[in-house]
Amino acid sequence: MKHTVFTGVGTALVTPFDSRGEVLWEELEKLIELQISGGADAIIACGTTGEAATMSSEEHLKVIAFIIERVKGRVPVIAGTGSNDTCFCVDLSLKAKDLGADGLLLVTPYYNKTSQKGLIESFNYIADCVEMPCILYNVPSRTGCNILPATYKELSKNPYIVATKEANGDTASVARTIALCGDDLTVYSGEDNQVLPIMALGGKGVISVFSNALPGEMHSLAGAMLKNDLDTARKLSSQYIDLMDGFFMDVNPIPIKEALWQMGLISTNFCRMPLTTMPDEKRAALGALLKKHGLIEE
Repeated sequence: MKHTVFTGVGTALVTPFDSRGEVLWEELEKLIELQISGGADAIIACGTTGEAATMSSEEHLKVIAFIIERVKGRVPVIAGTGSNDTCFCVDLSLKAKDLGADGLLLVTPYYNKTSQKGLIESFNYIADCVEMPCILYNVPSRTGCNILPATYKELSKNPYIVATKEANGDTASVARTIALCGDDLTVYSGEDNQVLPIMALGGKGVISVFSNALPGEMHSLAGAMLKNDLDTARKLSSQYIDLMDGFFMDVNPIPIKEALWQMGLISTNFCRMPLTTMPDEKRAALGALLKKHGLIEE
């Protein structure tokens, strides 16, 4: 069996910015502490939710370094270093490794996409270069590129490709992947509202947006599934499914930043362009959900 980077909840951490787009370092540190005290089992630095696509390489690495330094080994830190440029990905990944990252999150190539053969060759090349745990990230709704179960089977032969964050929305495909790969590939849900079915199929946890706001509740849901406590997991999933969906009523991470702002956990709801703040009607709808769940006052 391969090394499992974490089981349970890995929070895809937001990066708080001020209105000029500068990183709010003190607020980022507070968010890190909120996650660890709330029960997060890992932190993902500079993923999609962290708006890594808008960062320069220097800034990207600075944020990764900051998170690693503040976490101080209490939970694994997984650095988002994926790219549509394989050589650039290797360079960034090696630098993240030198900073002390415990693993890498590697999104499929976007825009230029590639074939299944290209996925196998490029991901194997990256993994062989970095020689550290690699978690693939399959999110075809964003990238236009989907990892098929047979491709996962081939990639799972690489000792450094240990897991995938699966967000293809197809539980039948996830079932096939788990059946083909077994213990050679850990599967994490890449969608909060899919935690229960994916973990029921054998997944080991979730890389979560929802847990930015409610790390304890997502930790409890994933923990119940790990203990085969299906009744508790069902109750938690049903209780929070509307909020999980609400955090995606606009392009991620716009809604979760809006929620954290309304909850008083960050001082601005600013996202870097081309992302914007939510329109008034969506902001009101999200606020109503937060009130329903007692996260903000009536």
